[in-house]
Parts: sequence; structure tokens; C-alpha cells
Amino acid sequence: MTIFPAIFISHGSPELLLQAVPAVDFLKQLGTQLGTPKAILVISAHWLTQAPTISSAQNVSTIHDFGGFSPVLYQMKYGAPGAPALAEQVSKALAPAFKVVVDGDRGLDHGAWEPLMLMYPEATIPVTQLSIQPRLGTHHHLLLGQALTQLREEGVLILASGAATHNLRMFGAYDLHDPPPDWVTAFDNWLAEAIARHDTEALVNYRQQAPYATQNHPTDEHLLPLFVALGAGGDNPQSTRLHSSFTYGILSMAAYAFA
Repeated sequence: MTIFPAIFISHGSPELLLQAVPAVDFLKQLGTQLGTPKAILVISAHWLTQAPTISSAQNVSTIHDFGGFSPVLYQMKYGAPGAPALAEQVSKALAPAFKVVVDGDRGLDHGAWEPLMLMYPEATIPVTQLSIQPRLGTHHHLLLGQALTQLREEGVLILASGAATHNLRMFGAYDLHDPPPDWVTAFDNWLAEAIARHDTEALVNYRQQAPYATQNHPTDEHLLPLFVALGAGGDNPQSTRLHSSFTYGILSMAAYAFA
């Protein structure tokens, strides 16, 4: 059985599906590059809860959790089957260390279904989501990922979907194809270098150690999925930067694999 790496992707704007940018080309080939998993577990920056929550929905809905974008986006559906069996596996894997909540109705938010539409457009692979807990910080999410490592050996793709940089207060200050300002590239480069040298301590403490950390992440939620992927990569994982580009100047579309 194929052992998949744990993947972190930056999902960008809700309009990514309609854009001609390098990140779209990357995501379109990523599914082929990885191969077909038995099931997919998505950890999205857009499902925030107090405790780790897993969706056991058999039929997952497509959640359009955004407003003010192109009307065509609201007509899009990602009709993949749910993954209640995977939800049970996740619950058991997390149960020794975490109080897990099971949600029988939760669908896929745009941090999940939009990249999946590019990666696996046939929508035939069972998929479910695990929430993040912004109040519990980076180390908590690293531990979440570590508890999920075994799933990779069972043919499951762990897909963490967030953003390497994410300051929406600056959204609109730059056009889609504008180059990133220095404060974005400084953080993005620091992140890539810390990942490459396996400096987990620096990553977990990124707010104290990374340049322009608060400016790039006024809140943590879009970087937290990275820590789940990092933890799920196993002990001292080999990291690979899969992609690097920018949209709207402020959004790094960086992606990483951990295995």
C-alpha cells in the first residue's frame, strides 16, 4: 500500500478556481503526482472549534463559506463521498490524548473542496475533515498531527489546507499578479528555511522568531494546519517544498510535503 506524505497547501482566495496563476497549475498536477489514496483527511483553516472535531457525514455537502465573490463559485459542488470509516479511525487515533467530538453533518468548506476540485476533480475518493483549535496554539496542532501519523501507512492522504502568509487586512492593496512586498517574502523565506532545517522549535515559536510574524498572520488559524502536516510526517520527517508562488502580493501559495 502506498504511504503518502502529509501535505500542506496554501489554498488562496475563494476565486483561485477561476484564476490563471501558477498555484492552480501546481494543484492540478499534485493529485497525479501523489497518486490515488484510499481516503482523504483534510485539516482546513476554515473549520474552527473548541475541541478536535471530525465529520462522520456519509454525504458531504459543499459549503460556500465566503461572500462577495463571483456568482459562478456558488454553483460549484464537490460531490465526493463522505468517509465515516476514516472518521472512526481518526477518532480512535486521537482518543488517547484528546477529547474528540464527532459531527455527523459537517460538509466541506472551501479550504477543502476548492483544492480537491483541482487535485482530484473526479470526486470519487472518500473525504472528511478534522477541525482546528486556534485557542490551543501551534504545539497542540503538532501533537494532533503526530497522533495521525499511522493513517499515512493505511493509504490515507492527510491534506492540511491553510496559508503560508495570510493578512486579509491588506487584501485589495495589491493586484492578483503583483509581486510580494518585502515583509511577505521575509516571512515566507524564514518559513521555508526553518522547515528545511527541521527546526520544529523555531516553527512552533514562530511568533517570537519569524520576521514580520504578526504582520503576515494577525491570527494563527491559517498557519495551524501546517503544524498538523508537520506532526503527521513522523519523527524527524524529510520535508520537501512542493511549490512557491504568490497571489495578490500578500498570499504565499507555498506547499510542503512531510514524510
